[in-house]
Amino acid sequence: MIRALADRVEVSGPMTMAGAAALLAEGEAVILANQPVFDLSGVTEMDSSCLAVIFGWMRAARNAGKTVQLLNTPRNLLSLAEVYGVSDLLPQH
Repeated sequence: MIRALADRVEVSGPMTMAGAAALLAEGEAVILANQPVFDLSGVTEMDSSCLAVIFGWMRAARNAGKTVQLLNTPRNLLSLAEVYGVSDLLPQH
């Protein structure tokens, strides 16, 4: 689930394959209206699809002339990114 606040976008619940398409679409919509600072502290579980969602958000932000920032990136996400060799691509704050 995504909730836009004044200074950030809160992401909560699972970031897994089952909800990836919805999270991607919600994030893309929020990016158009807000500064794309995604707070991931409320993420409860994740799989490799969360990387695809984040990279999709990054692409949408770039197309809108913006830059994504991630706050409170879960250790599990950093580990997944390391396994796939893409940790340097994550926009950490």
